[in-house]
Amino acid sequence: MEPGLRRLIVVSNRLPAALKKEGDQWTVKPGAGGLVTALAPVLRNRGGVWIGWSGASDPDLDVEPLLEEFSAEAGYELRTVPLTPEEVKGYYFGFSNEVIWPLFHDLQTRCRFDPQYWQSYLDVNFKFAEQVARHTTVDDYIWVHDYHLMHQAFFLKSMGVKRNTGFFLHIPFPTPDIFMKLPWRWKIIQALTQYDLVGFQTMQDRENFIRCVQHFMPECSVEGDGAVVSANDSRCGFRVGAFPISIDFNQFAELAQRDDVVRKTFELREALKHRKIILGVDRLDYTKGIPERILAIRQLLKRFPDLKGRINFVQIAVPSREDVEEYRDLRDEIDLLVGRVNGEFSFPGWVPIHYHYRSFPHDELVAYYAAADIALVTPLRDGMNLVAKEYCAANVSETGVLILSEFAGAAAQMQEHAYLVNPYDLEGVARAVNRAVHWDKRERREMMSKLRQGVRSDNIFWWVDSFLQAGFSKNLDDFPPIDTVRFEKV
Repeated sequence: MEPGLRRLIVVSNRLPAALKKEGDQWTVKPGAGGLVTALAPVLRNRGGVWIGWSGASDPDLDVEPLLEEFSAEAGYELRTVPLTPEEVKGYYFGFSNEVIWPLFHDLQTRCRFDPQYWQSYLDVNFKFAEQVARHTTVDDYIWVHDYHLMHQAFFLKSMGVKRNTGFFLHIPFPTPDIFMKLPWRWKIIQALTQYDLVGFQTMQDRENFIRCVQHFMPECSVEGDGAVVSANDSRCGFRVGAFPISIDFNQFAELAQRDDVVRKTFELREALKHRKIILGVDRLDYTKGIPERILAIRQLLKRFPDLKGRINFVQIAVPSREDVEEYRDLRDEIDLLVGRVNGEFSFPGWVPIHYHYRSFPHDELVAYYAAADIALVTPLRDGMNLVAKEYCAANVSETGVLILSEFAGAAAQMQEHAYLVNPYDLEGVARAVNRAVHWDKRERREMMSKLRQGVRSDNIFWWVDSFLQAGFSKNLDDFPPIDTVRFEKV
């Protein structure tokens, strides 16, 4: 590393590259998801480091050579944290996805509070902290992401490693009455207070967290814009803020206007015979409200029979956690619902629901965004939901309508110009879709134009700048791109 070079260090559960075995060979595939979409452009050519798990759990596999080529192309360094199958089961599938994920999404009945999960979670967090300590310096800024790694600052301090640390939670933070159900609630709050800055998606999440801190650490008081301080205990010396994550607006807007994507957009509209296209795009997860959305489409066709043959609902479900039984059951439930609705309403030449259970290339997904007249983004609970912002950025015609769940974090920013709905209210969602179908073009254009302005101004780079400014009065300009990025072995 060059002397005096300040680096941004991203720490997350998964690296932005995934190792997958194809036959007898391991291959490196680009990662997917909101975090990669958000931070890959930020780290590119800035000499930063991304620390995470590669996705492989073979103890005999040397992953470093496999990732070197990806690192060179990506413009930043990758450092892996090796995990055993037992650790993946307990820390990732167990504590992260059977405790924290459902609890923080207000679905506590899906939680499994297994004490072994908690111990595995702590063990893996310690392994991550060891890698962070080994591959960083006191000049680096350590930016830890999401619920998998809430104990990083705690373990770094316990090892006597001094680092400037920030934590950002990509999912919601629950209200105190829900958080109190967590058996290890005090230790989670204690760990989060060890960061210099803790960031959340919305002001509501921030307030929920502050209320939990005040409950478990009554000696702490809140002053000013959210700095949590204590008159007699330095443990409370940290800051809390709301930093709604976003996307690279220009990337989506420019891609939507690329010639091949424009052709694909035209082909999609032609294939659906100029019917109104209603689009849902989600990772397959029970928090996304896909079954409820399909039932709302059924209600729409029952309540407004004049729409039969005039609309098509296209649902894209990206496969997720396919080896988890609960997710296989969800996939089967969706398959069954799609079949029932199509069987009930189809007639020759028209099928109401087009369901795609697969991953889409980025350019093809943008073509669907550009072709859709209405985006139906109705999660039961979501930290932010970047699909809402991606749809707006790609809607270069500015004639689309965003129907958005009031329980998505994005609703806090987009409520004035999106049509907010309660995803549990099937009749209400149906009415919203019907209204959107008949909205005046001028009104649609006015609303979408304002939505796009918001996403354009509060883009991914604004998000990073706002977090870094709050964290230690820096911004992206303090991590300038460098002509030649050298990845030296440490």
